[in-house]
Amino acid sequence: MAFAASTACRPSLLLPPRQGSSPSPHRVPCAPSTAVFRGALSATPALSTAPRRQRAAWTGRIVCGKVSKGSPAPNFTLKDQDGKTVSLSKFKGKPVVVYFYPADETPGCTKQACAFRDSYEKFKKAGAEVIGISGDDSASHKEFKKKYKLPFTLLSDEGNKVRKEWGVPADLFGTLPGRQTYVLDQKGVVQYIYNNQFQPEKHIDETLKILQNL
Repeated sequence: MAFAASTACRPSLLLPPRQGSSPSPHRVPCAPSTAVFRGALSATPALSTAPRRQRAAWTGRIVCGKVSKGSPAPNFTLKDQDGKTVSLSKFKGKPVVVYFYPADETPGCTKQACAFRDSYEKFKKAGAEVIGISGDDSASHKEFKKKYKLPFTLLSDEGNKVRKEWGVPADLFGTLPGRQTYVLDQKGVVQYIYNNQFQPEKHIDETLKILQNL
């Protein structure tokens, strides 16, 4: 996985070259995941048995990307949990937290959504809007929002078009959607990008720290 298809993040530590052959062309993705997604196990023997220094290098590291700190956030128009179209540009003039997550109802995503919910008053106090985005459809978002009483907007990025345009990294093998949060200032400029597949709730803590200094 990499933000841009033509850019490789670092040499692979998973597939050592055969004896007498040239180094492997495979690459290690930017950020691995330990979450369970629709029954798929993301933890791998290669990751769990790798030396500590190697595992640390894989974890939570963002090396390359399409949307970077200091750049204007690309506009998008998606359907919300009620099937209504919402454009990012409508929030210009106030800080916005845009967080991409793998899927509704998965353990890590539920924990993250509820953490945003529990701290929502702090986001309001900072004058910020919170927007969650995944590839689930509007009906799934509506049920997810209702079940956990989420006070913020959930947008449906079916086909992951916006996720790809923003360059959101996937998990260890690039097979599952990743978890990444962006903080935009009042002018729509990206001030912070945070990626942590392992501790979904930390997205909230780190985001609030940035908003308090905008």
